[in-house]
Amino acid sequence: MVRSYAQILTLIALLGAALSLGGCTGALIGAGATAGVAIAQERSVGDAIDDTTIHVDIGRRLFEKHESLFRKVGVEVIEGRVLLTGAVAKPEHRVDAVRIAWTVGGVREVINEIEVTDKSGLIDFAKDVWITTQLRAQMLTDTQVSDINYSVETVNGVIYLMGIAQGQSELNRVTNYARDISGVRQVKSHVRLKGDSRRQGS
Repeated sequence: MVRSYAQILTLIALLGAALSLGGCTGALIGAGATAGVAIAQERSVGDAIDDTTIHVDIGRRLFEKHESLFRKVGVEVIEGRVLLTGAVAKPEHRVDAVRIAWTVGGVREVINEIEVTDKSGLIDFAKDVWITTQLRAQMLTDTQVSDINYSVETVNGVIYLMGIAQGQSELNRVTNYARDISGVRQVKSHVRLKGDSRRQGS
Protein backbone atom coordinates (compact mmCIF):
# COMPACT_ATOMS: atom_id res chain seq x y z
CA MET A 1 0.00 0.00 0.00
CA VAL A 2 1.41 3.44 -0.92
CA ARG A 3 1.66 5.50 2.27
CA SER A 4 1.59 9.10 1.09
CA TYR A 5 0.70 11.47 -1.71
CA ALA A 6 4.42 12.10 -2.18
CA GLN A 7 4.98 8.39 -2.76
CA ILE A 8 2.19 8.32 -5.32
CA LEU A 9 3.93 11.11 -7.23
CA THR A 10 7.21 9.20 -7.04
CA LEU A 11 5.56 6.03 -8.34
CA ILE A 12 4.09 7.97 -11.25
CA ALA A 13 7.52 9.36 -12.06
CA LEU A 14 9.07 5.88 -11.89
CA LEU A 15 6.42 4.38 -14.13
CA GLY A 16 6.83 7.20 -16.60
CA ALA A 17 10.56 6.61 -16.77
CA ALA A 18 10.15 2.88 -17.07
CA LEU A 19 7.73 3.22 -19.96
CA SER A 20 9.88 5.91 -21.61
CA LEU A 21 6.84 8.05 -22.27
CA GLY A 22 8.28 11.47 -23.02
CA GLY A 23 10.91 11.43 -20.30
CA CYS A 24 12.31 14.89 -21.06
CA THR A 25 8.87 16.44 -21.37
CA GLY A 26 7.75 14.81 -18.13
CA ALA A 27 10.79 16.12 -16.32
CA LEU A 28 10.11 19.64 -17.56
CA ILE A 29 6.47 19.48 -16.48
CA GLY A 30 7.49 18.14 -13.07
CA ALA A 31 10.09 20.85 -12.64
CA GLY A 32 7.59 23.49 -13.66
CA ALA A 33 5.02 22.29 -11.15
CA THR A 34 7.67 22.17 -8.43
CA ALA A 35 8.78 25.71 -9.25
CA GLY A 36 5.19 26.92 -9.06
CA VAL A 37 4.77 25.50 -5.57
CA ALA A 38 8.16 26.81 -4.46
CA ILE A 39 7.16 30.40 -5.20
CA ALA A 40 4.77 30.20 -2.24
CA GLN A 41 7.26 28.43 0.00
CA GLU A 42 10.27 29.55 2.00
CA ARG A 43 12.46 27.31 -0.16
CA SER A 44 14.04 28.77 -3.26
CA VAL A 45 12.90 27.40 -6.62
CA GLY A 46 16.32 25.79 -7.05
CA ASP A 47 16.10 24.08 -3.66
CA ALA A 48 12.58 22.82 -4.39
CA ILE A 49 13.66 21.30 -7.70
CA ASP A 50 16.73 19.75 -6.07
CA ASP A 51 14.54 18.30 -3.31
CA THR A 52 12.15 16.81 -5.85
CA THR A 53 15.06 15.24 -7.71
CA ILE A 54 16.40 13.76 -4.46
CA HIS A 55 12.94 12.49 -3.52
CA VAL A 56 12.39 10.73 -6.84
CA ASP A 57 15.91 9.28 -6.82
CA ILE A 58 15.49 7.85 -3.32
CA GLY A 59 12.11 6.39 -4.29
CA ARG A 60 13.60 4.80 -7.39
CA ARG A 61 16.44 3.23 -5.42
CA LEU A 62 14.11 1.96 -2.70
CA PHE A 63 11.93 0.41 -5.41
CA GLU A 64 14.95 -1.20 -7.07
CA LYS A 65 16.14 -2.60 -3.73
CA HIS A 66 12.77 -4.08 -2.87
CA GLU A 67 9.23 -3.09 -3.76
CA SER A 68 8.11 -3.43 -0.12
CA LEU A 69 10.66 -0.84 0.97
CA PHE A 70 9.14 1.64 -1.46
CA ARG A 71 5.65 0.90 -0.15
CA LYS A 72 6.50 1.01 3.55
CA VAL A 73 9.00 3.86 3.78
CA GLY A 74 7.78 7.44 3.55
CA VAL A 75 10.20 10.07 2.24
CA GLU A 76 10.12 13.83 2.73
CA VAL A 77 12.88 16.17 1.53
CA ILE A 78 13.34 19.79 2.58
CA GLU A 79 16.52 21.65 1.56
CA GLY A 80 18.48 18.43 1.26
CA ARG A 81 17.28 17.11 4.63
CA VAL A 82 15.64 13.71 4.22
CA LEU A 83 13.03 12.44 6.67
CA LEU A 84 12.34 8.71 6.53
CA THR A 85 9.18 7.41 8.20
CA GLY A 86 7.14 4.22 8.08
CA ALA A 87 7.09 0.76 9.60
CA VAL A 88 9.18 -2.19 8.45
CA ALA A 89 9.32 -5.77 9.67
CA LYS A 90 13.08 -6.16 10.16
CA PRO A 91 15.89 -3.95 11.54
CA GLU A 92 17.99 -4.55 8.42
CA HIS A 93 15.24 -2.98 6.29
CA ARG A 94 15.56 0.18 8.37
CA VAL A 95 19.32 0.19 7.82
CA ASP A 96 18.86 -0.42 4.09
CA ALA A 97 16.57 2.59 3.73
CA VAL A 98 19.03 4.91 5.47
CA ARG A 99 21.96 3.59 3.45
CA ILE A 100 20.01 4.10 0.22
CA ALA A 101 19.10 7.68 1.15
CA TRP A 102 22.76 8.55 1.74
CA THR A 103 23.75 7.26 -1.70
CA VAL A 104 21.75 10.00 -3.42
CA GLY A 105 23.61 13.14 -4.44
CA GLY A 106 22.61 16.36 -2.69
CA VAL A 107 21.51 14.72 0.57
CA ARG A 108 22.81 16.75 3.51
CA GLU A 109 21.10 14.96 6.37
CA VAL A 110 19.06 11.78 6.90
CA ILE A 111 16.59 11.68 9.79
CA ASN A 112 15.60 8.10 10.47
CA GLU A 113 12.16 7.76 12.09
CA ILE A 114 11.36 4.32 10.62
CA GLU A 115 9.78 1.94 13.13
CA VAL A 116 10.62 -1.74 13.24
CA THR A 117 7.25 -3.42 13.62
CA ASP A 118 4.88 -5.54 11.60
CA LYS A 119 1.71 -4.42 13.41
CA SER A 120 0.79 -1.65 11.00
CA GLY A 121 -2.08 -2.84 8.83
CA LEU A 122 -5.01 -1.43 6.89
CA ILE A 123 -6.84 -0.17 9.99
CA ASP A 124 -3.74 1.56 11.36
CA PHE A 125 -3.09 3.13 7.99
CA ALA A 126 -6.64 4.48 7.78
CA LYS A 127 -6.34 5.98 11.26
CA ASP A 128 -3.02 7.59 10.35
CA VAL A 129 -4.47 9.11 7.18
CA TRP A 130 -7.39 10.52 9.18
CA ILE A 131 -5.01 12.07 11.74
CA THR A 132 -2.94 13.68 8.97
CA THR A 133 -6.10 14.96 7.27
CA GLN A 134 -7.35 16.58 10.47
CA LEU A 135 -4.04 18.30 11.14
CA ARG A 136 -3.79 19.53 7.56
CA ALA A 137 -7.32 20.95 7.77
CA GLN A 138 -6.53 22.84 10.97
CA MET A 139 -3.31 24.24 9.52
CA LEU A 140 -5.05 25.24 6.30
CA THR A 141 -7.78 27.23 8.07
CA ASP A 142 -5.40 29.02 10.45
CA THR A 143 -4.33 32.33 8.90
CA GLN A 144 -1.36 32.43 11.27
CA VAL A 145 0.10 29.23 9.82
CA SER A 146 1.81 28.98 6.43
CA ASP A 147 0.80 25.35 5.91
CA ILE A 148 2.53 24.99 2.52
CA ASN A 149 5.91 25.00 4.28
CA TYR A 150 5.13 21.87 6.30
CA SER A 151 5.27 18.16 5.55
CA VAL A 152 3.15 15.87 7.72
CA GLU A 153 3.50 12.12 8.07
CA THR A 154 1.63 9.93 10.58
CA VAL A 155 2.80 6.41 11.39
CA ASN A 156 1.05 4.30 14.05
CA GLY A 157 -0.32 7.39 15.77
CA VAL A 158 2.98 9.29 15.77
CA ILE A 159 2.97 12.57 13.83
CA TYR A 160 6.24 13.59 12.18
CA LEU A 161 6.56 17.24 11.20
CA MET A 162 9.16 18.62 8.83
CA GLY A 163 9.53 21.94 7.10
CA ILE A 164 10.24 25.62 7.68
CA ALA A 165 8.32 27.64 10.29
CA GLN A 166 7.93 31.41 10.08
CA GLY A 167 8.67 31.60 13.80
CA GLN A 168 8.43 29.73 17.09
CA SER A 169 4.85 30.90 17.70
CA GLU A 170 3.71 29.40 14.39
CA LEU A 171 5.48 26.13 15.14
CA ASN A 172 3.87 26.04 18.58
CA ARG A 173 0.43 26.44 17.00
CA VAL A 174 1.06 23.52 14.65
CA THR A 175 2.44 21.20 17.34
CA ASN A 176 -0.44 22.08 19.68
CA TYR A 177 -2.95 21.23 16.94
CA ALA A 178 -1.19 17.91 16.42
CA ARG A 179 -1.15 16.99 20.11
CA ASP A 180 -4.86 17.71 20.50
CA ILE A 181 -5.97 15.26 17.80
CA SER A 182 -7.58 12.10 19.10
CA GLY A 183 -5.44 9.00 18.60
CA VAL A 184 -2.11 10.82 18.46
CA ARG A 185 0.46 9.08 20.64
CA GLN A 186 3.36 11.45 20.06
CA VAL A 187 4.46 14.43 17.96
CA LYS A 188 8.02 14.55 16.64
CA SER A 189 9.13 17.80 15.05
CA HIS A 190 12.05 18.19 12.64
CA VAL A 191 10.90 21.65 11.62
CA ARG A 192 13.45 24.45 11.39
CA LEU A 193 12.71 28.12 11.90
CA LYS A 194 12.93 30.48 8.94
CA GLY A 195 15.91 32.30 10.45
CA ASP A 196 17.82 29.18 11.48
CA SER A 197 21.44 29.56 10.31
CA ARG A 198 21.66 25.81 9.70
CA ARG A 199 19.37 26.22 6.69
CA GLN A 200 22.29 27.61 4.74
CA GLY A 201 24.40 24.50 5.33
CA SER A 202 28.17 24.53 5.64
